[in-house]
Amino acid sequence: MSNGVSTSTDKIIVDRSRSHRNKAVSKAVRATRERLQSSSKGNQVFDRDMLAMHASAVLQSASIMPLFVVLVTAIGIYINPSANLLGWALLMLSLHAINVLLARRASRKEIAAIETRKWRSRLLAAQVLLGCGWALFALQDCSACSGDGYYFYKGAVLLFAISIMAMSTFMLRLGVLCGFLPAVAVLLAMSFFSRQVLDIGMTAMCAIAVVFFHYIADRLYRSNLTLMSYQSEKDDLIAELEMAKSMSDEARRRAEEANLAKSRFLASMSHELRTPLNAILGFSEVMSSEVLGPLANPTYREYASDIHRSGHHLLNLINEILDLSRIEAGRYDLSEEALSLLEIAEDCIGMVQLRARAKNISIREQFEPDLPQVWADEKAMRQVLLNLLSNAVKFTPQGGEVMVKVGWTAGGGQYVAIKDNGPGIPDEEIPVVLSAFGQGSIAIKSAEQGTGLGLPIVQAILAKHDGQFILRSKLREGTEAIAILPATRVLQSVPAVADAPAIERRRKSFA
Repeated sequence: MSNGVSTSTDKIIVDRSRSHRNKAVSKAVRATRERLQSSSKGNQVFDRDMLAMHASAVLQSASIMPLFVVLVTAIGIYINPSANLLGWALLMLSLHAINVLLARRASRKEIAAIETRKWRSRLLAAQVLLGCGWALFALQDCSACSGDGYYFYKGAVLLFAISIMAMSTFMLRLGVLCGFLPAVAVLLAMSFFSRQVLDIGMTAMCAIAVVFFHYIADRLYRSNLTLMSYQSEKDDLIAELEMAKSMSDEARRRAEEANLAKSRFLASMSHELRTPLNAILGFSEVMSSEVLGPLANPTYREYASDIHRSGHHLLNLINEILDLSRIEAGRYDLSEEALSLLEIAEDCIGMVQLRARAKNISIREQFEPDLPQVWADEKAMRQVLLNLLSNAVKFTPQGGEVMVKVGWTAGGGQYVAIKDNGPGIPDEEIPVVLSAFGQGSIAIKSAEQGTGLGLPIVQAILAKHDGQFILRSKLREGTEAIAILPATRVLQSVPAVADAPAIERRRKSFA
């Protein structure tokens, strides 16, 4: 084999140096964990996100404040032409421009965790500057105005300004308070010095509005914080699941490739393993039979017989392993033909009859007559019945009995049931004996131990035939193994309706 082939094969089997496939998922998980663990206080975890959302909201609503300032200035000049509102409008537009520029800079910059408090202070300072501008507006007065119209104008403008600022800064905590505390302080000072009811009422109205909108903004802030927390937890969970799925897929791929490599190895080694064994079996048989002449020492003949028996046991073990490996690798092809289960059962019984007589075991037959042929692999079905009969004879005690039944199933298929009166299998050990190389406690203690591959091979062969294998056992009462072929394998329909009572009894027994 060339170096390139061996290297690629080894890499398929044990490729542990490959980097994780889903790097994006791993990175997302690490980023989420760092964000969730960056602070001990839950409200501070999403400060950077909230600042980014505030900056985005300021930029999106950047045109609202200039339009409002222009509208306020136009109405104010109309009410009081002598008012100095143009200078105030220019100042407000300048302060608003500073706020927008600061928000744009914050949106373009990747704010680090240690810089969060500094940027929050900058954005709050920008809100305080806007508040100073509204405080200057609150100082405006109209001595030439008659009545209470100008007070109504100022109060309405301040209320609208508070609501606009609350809606655009609720992502910035304390943004409403910092933005309108200067205006409320100016109104409070004016009412304190003037002692007029209208000034006091306007101050109270604005203070209550600031408190109310601060409460609303705080509720919105907390709601968004909760939603972001849920979203982060969901993203974290999805990322964890994606990473777990990726790791599981990778582990499954490696396991499948290792299993396939094992099956390919065993299948390719069949010739290398069987060739020396055939030579061992042939020469040991020649020696034990003394074909080329008698052996001087009879002990040598016994040794040759032992070698021959051990070689046969090893060959059977290799054959079973190779059969199971071919089935797992998907290389076990069926050579299907029309055959009779009755004939195969009779032949297999004849093959194990000698072993049964050696243990004084009687094999009883209960065959339904005139069973039609089935479409199956004859060699595979013989292997199934021989495995089941060999197990039954192996675990049946001296003088016991083995019952072999062949007949119809309730669904129109055919079955072969082999029941012994051996020690049985505990219920908790049935899944063990049905697994590859699995042996129950009775088999381990038995003098005739097997490989633990017989029943898994039976299961696999019946599955290739779309059939079913059932194992029933009770401790100290015996075991019954049932191999079932489906109705689609039967080359003739079920018996006539006249035999319905017998079919019903069998249906109840196999239900």
